[in-house]
Amino acid sequence: MSITVGATLPEATVLQLGAGGRPEEVQIADKFKDRKVVLFGLPGAYTGTCTSAHVPSFIAAMDDLKAKGVDEVICVSVNDPFVMNAWAESTGAAAAGITMLADAGAEFTKALGLAFTAPPAGFYDRSQRYALAAEDGVVTVFHPEESPGTCDHSGGASMVAAL
Repeated sequence: MSITVGATLPEATVLQLGAGGRPEEVQIADKFKDRKVVLFGLPGAYTGTCTSAHVPSFIAAMDDLKAKGVDEVICVSVNDPFVMNAWAESTGAAAAGITMLADAGAEFTKALGLAFTAPPAGFYDRSQRYALAAEDGVVTVFHPEESPGTCDHSGGASMVAAL
């Protein structure tokens, strides 16, 4: 069963590339405590829809999300922090202010109930495509994508409209 509106986000440790190019642990609970945060998850850095549609949709929506009182926009994927950092630079997500977090062992993704495996694509324990908003760690909006390879419900404009 996946996360739902009204549920509290699970405790989990993810990674980001810190100063000096070293991985640093990030506690999900700390990112959401006393804050309004939008988080979107996707199957993988540098993959088709993720790179051409999902991340760009949030880059385009950043000003509108901030105007809605969002403190931070986070992208999480089952990748390592080095890949997430390089992808943030190559897509413009870093310049736009999107925080890129690596769920390297899929701990957070599995706790959300949003992991999937697709061997033909080489995907094992990857994240389904979704977006959510949470206030103080409680989910207020949850938009899972219904069809693989699409970014309709989980895109930046949909999140702006829901807030």
